[in-house]
Amino acid sequence: MTVSVQPLRFADAREAADLAAFLGRLLHYDRAAAVRLQAGGGALAVFGRPPSFEVLAIRAVRLAEAQEFDTTVSAGDLLEALPAEDAEGPGPGKPDAGALPAPVTGPPWAGVLPPRRGWREQGGLPDPVALRTALTAAVQEFRTRDEALPEDRRTRAERDRIGHEIWSRTVAGTGLPLRAVHAAQSLGFLRAAPDFPVALLAAGSWLRLRTPYGSVALRRADAAGGLGNLAVSVRG
Repeated sequence: MTVSVQPLRFADAREAADLAAFLGRLLHYDRAAAVRLQAGGGALAVFGRPPSFEVLAIRAVRLAEAQEFDTTVSAGDLLEALPAEDAEGPGPGKPDAGALPAPVTGPPWAGVLPPRRGWREQGGLPDPVALRTALTAAVQEFRTRDEALPEDRRTRAERDRIGHEIWSRTVAGTGLPLRAVHAAQSLGFLRAAPDFPVALLAAGSWLRLRTPYGSVALRRADAAGGLGNLAVSVRG
């Protein structure tokens, strides 16, 4: 019996390498991570959920040809199916081509994605340098409070409580929790340069922190939920 393998051809080797880097970061936080893939309009949107941050991470890459599919696969299988960085020339097994892994049963979050339309930019977001400063201060505060704990209270539960308190704080009154900025930084989406383009958008109950390298999205703390698909832009 012959198993049909759907090819996955990228616009160039850089797109495949960028996707590989993103998948590697997701797998760092969850070795069993799954990703939802949506292809259309010459682009592939990849959705993941790093458990440490409680946000959705979205990375888009350009495809070499129009493809239409919506599936959930193992992040590890997809990473293994991507072309090797040292391959040469176009074609299967080369730096711009891979294969789509077999689908897997998606986790609950894969059925609850942000809306496709209706995003509006929000004001009040600090610049990337200020965001990095806020992250550094939050990490230092956690370390200081952790070290100050008496021995009988230095438990995982107490540390989780401190971390939740710190990372749930909103950024400059925008409603965006600091953990979303932390996720963007940890996943390689954010750069600490004054002119680096970063924006905060809202659509219904959802917030989205967008940069040229990817986005993180989450529902507001008081949100009731919502289903849909997210339209993403691809870095050129």
